[in-house]
Amino acid sequence: MTGLEHLIAALTPLNLLFALFGVVAGTVIGSIPGLTATMAVAVLVPLTFTMEPASALILMGAIYTGAIYGGAYSAILLNTPGTPSAIATTFDGYPMAQRGDGDLAITVACLASVVGGLVGALFLLTLAPPLSRVALAFGPVEYFWLAIFGLSLIAALSEGSVWKGIAGGALGLLLSCVGVAAVSSDVRLTFGSQTLVGGIQIVAALIGLYCIPVLIDLAATPDRHLKLDENQAPRGFRLREAIAITMRQKFNVLRSSVIGTVVGILPGAGGSIASLVAYSEARRTARRDQHYGRGEPGGIIASESSNNATVGGGFIPTLVLGIPGTPPDAVILGALLVQGIRTGPKLFEAQGAIAYTFIWGLVLATILMLPTGLLLGRYAYRTIITIPKAVLVPTVAFMTIIGTYAIRNSGSDVIIMVLLGIAGWIVSRFGFAVSPIVLGLILGPIAEQGFVQAWTIGTAIGDLPGMFFGRPISLAIIAFTLLTLFYPAAKAWWEARRSGAPAVAVLKPARGPANWSTAAAALFLAGVGVAALLDSRGYGDPDSAAFPVTVAIVLIGASLVVAVRAALGIGSAPEALTGSMPRRIALPIIMIGAALLMMAFGFVPAMLVMFMALLVVAMHDPWTPKRVVLFAGSGLLIVIGFYALFRHLLMVPLPATKLF
Repeated sequence: MTGLEHLIAALTPLNLLFALFGVVAGTVIGSIPGLTATMAVAVLVPLTFTMEPASALILMGAIYTGAIYGGAYSAILLNTPGTPSAIATTFDGYPMAQRGDGDLAITVACLASVVGGLVGALFLLTLAPPLSRVALAFGPVEYFWLAIFGLSLIAALSEGSVWKGIAGGALGLLLSCVGVAAVSSDVRLTFGSQTLVGGIQIVAALIGLYCIPVLIDLAATPDRHLKLDENQAPRGFRLREAIAITMRQKFNVLRSSVIGTVVGILPGAGGSIASLVAYSEARRTARRDQHYGRGEPGGIIASESSNNATVGGGFIPTLVLGIPGTPPDAVILGALLVQGIRTGPKLFEAQGAIAYTFIWGLVLATILMLPTGLLLGRYAYRTIITIPKAVLVPTVAFMTIIGTYAIRNSGSDVIIMVLLGIAGWIVSRFGFAVSPIVLGLILGPIAEQGFVQAWTIGTAIGDLPGMFFGRPISLAIIAFTLLTLFYPAAKAWWEARRSGAPAVAVLKPARGPANWSTAAAALFLAGVGVAALLDSRGYGDPDSAAFPVTVAIVLIGASLVVAVRAALGIGSAPEALTGSMPRRIALPIIMIGAALLMMAFGFVPAMLVMFMALLVVAMHDPWTPKRVVLFAGSGLLIVIGFYALFRHLLMVPLPATKLF
């Protein structure tokens, strides 16, 4: 078959219908916090077992690409990544939504996702065999330095204090060590708790650290969740403005798309690392008038174009080498085996018609994501800005619980999620951003595994320095890491020199009154590092202790620096709280109580009790009979509806009712 015949085969009405259904279903599932792209593909993959191979692949690819984009909805509107790959989208997406540009942010995310998806698919179509060799060139030490490169973004995310960012990143790295060590059977940092033996689930931690602090503050104040111009009806999307922004940042789009494709090729890396690397590069090369982290559309463009490009990039090693590039690819690879398709170097020769029809179908699915993404995004935006806060708070809290539980069917994960959310809210009050903590949590396993494996190999061959610093790809990543770390300071120094100001003034911190509360919080984090050091004394394998001990020392050192700086009056003091503190306290207590009730009495009774209790907590207006009936009825429909969806359609074994 020629290329045109493959395209025509992908354009059959049935394949177009599968592509459209996959994009819509994936987008909806990906927009729910906790339901990752992997889960979206895994839940719907049984539908493909009786389908033609090419159609099955098109459906799974469409679900995958739709889920990656869907994560941007909650990232922008709720500050909660719907999927881990949307972490970097929260950095600028939520600030844009807070200032009233949520509709523009969603439209920009849709355009960037489409461009990134097309770039990844075109690389898959034209350069799959040669690019697959890139995956084989990466060994343990390259993955280690790639993780360190991702962690270098901490410097960019810590405008208030790099030391606070380093302390937060080290705390996240320690959290990634909780549970059974990947390199041995040692149980680390559980402090006798059986619940923590399985480790901290990353998606549950993301939901807790990003979403719960937002809910705590939402419940405390009567203000709107997002700003809205009272003189203008909600539009939902602003396509002309978004196109203009994207065209002005066309180099950012293309660079981020290529980064996403290359990172997607690396087995196990995925969209979260791709979006962080692309965001780091976009921020490093930003103009003076671009304020990343404060609502800069370029941040959304970098994140969304790169994470959607990983879809096509991840299929390159999956199809050519039989090595999954991303976790969803592993699920799809299993489905291919069921279909009788054998991936490998000869796939494009033996079953080229299926492979090329699928690739063209992926291109079509990505194009279909533009109209469907805009329409679904408009609905999501209008819903978030018009729904009463008294209903929004319990609805989002309910979604966080059901999404967290669905990952491992564990009520303990729900409790850990809420506790991490409380911790995230507390540390953010003292200037410790949660993003470095999340970076450490995500990149920790990759960094530790690469470090230990490279250390072992280097020791065995008797060339440890050469193992870490003697490989060309490693040296290139190290160079980019150093550039990312020192470029902002060098740029500020150069601009100060050009303006005639004393260059040393750039590095001289401003001083004010002593901030003892921040100093106390920093000392507490140092105590966490000391506890980790003491815990490491019980490990039987030295390899199990090497990484957490190193991280604990960094945490202690950075925290002590923060404490000293705060005592000297260097750095900003915590902002005064507004709103009701009792409401802030009540929200996480009610959520933890609901998690305990869920395991004792079943999902529906516990969630109904939580929903009604949070209605009362989040309600700042006078109650009327109409509001009581309307809000309580909404809660009943939401809980019952999602219970039916998850239990019977998505097959999530939610706890059954045990009242009788």
